[in-house]
Amino acid sequence: MVVLKILQFVALGVALLCSSHAVSADIEVDVELVLAVDVSRSMTPRELEIQRRGYAEALLSNEVIGAIEGGLIGQIALRYIEWAGHGSQRVIVDWMLVRNRQDAERIAAQLVAKFDSSLRRTSISSAIDHARHSFGENNFTALRQVIDISGDGPNNAGIPVLEARAAALAAGIVINGLPLMTKDGYYSRFNLDDLDEYYRQCVIGGPASFVIPVLEWEQFSAAVRQKLVQELASYNEVSVHKASFHQSTNPDYDCLIGEKIWQRRRLNWGDDL
Repeated sequence: MVVLKILQFVALGVALLCSSHAVSADIEVDVELVLAVDVSRSMTPRELEIQRRGYAEALLSNEVIGAIEGGLIGQIALRYIEWAGHGSQRVIVDWMLVRNRQDAERIAAQLVAKFDSSLRRTSISSAIDHARHSFGENNFTALRQVIDISGDGPNNAGIPVLEARAAALAAGIVINGLPLMTKDGYYSRFNLDDLDEYYRQCVIGGPASFVIPVLEWEQFSAAVRQKLVQELASYNEVSVHKASFHQSTNPDYDCLIGEKIWQRRRLNWGDDL
């Protein structure tokens, strides 16, 4: 009888251990993807809406759904945040498992449910740091973790963007960029003519990282669709391009140009984007 009770106790302990492991086990996905979208004051209400609708439309496209379902595992984890200045990030869609069109439709519905106002300043570095920390807080695991940054200007708040990029790359995270070079709005006069080059030299990094510039808002949805398809390509496809691991190729490029522009603007205009 004593032996039987001992065996029952051991069996109960094993069952509880297995149950605990099952609860805490991470869900395997092909990619953990953070979409980090600029909503600084340089963005007009119309542009904010174009971005949300553009991402919603791209997520529902046959190309993106096919890329998700065609992965090695056939599912991804996605988070959508909007960012502006240092410490100014808002989560629109928290980490969600996306396996099929139905899951994508739920995310798209959240994106267009309402349109929030813009925030102040432009801190790409804070957006990267926020996204980097969020990977450790979800219940997913993947061979690839990707931060997808879109924005219409250079970093002008928070720590230098090179420091944030270095921390993300050290953690094995890939950063891709969607520089918005539409030159719309009052504050566009303070943006960079070579914003795409700024993103290449100062923002993106990691295996197969890339930049897709948007020159006209009519191109936005198509650019997002192209970007998502590239980011959701299977790991085997990406690993073929390991040689494209990004490093700054021009050491003379000034990655503090955004901070310097803002300081001049602050002195001349007293403005605070």
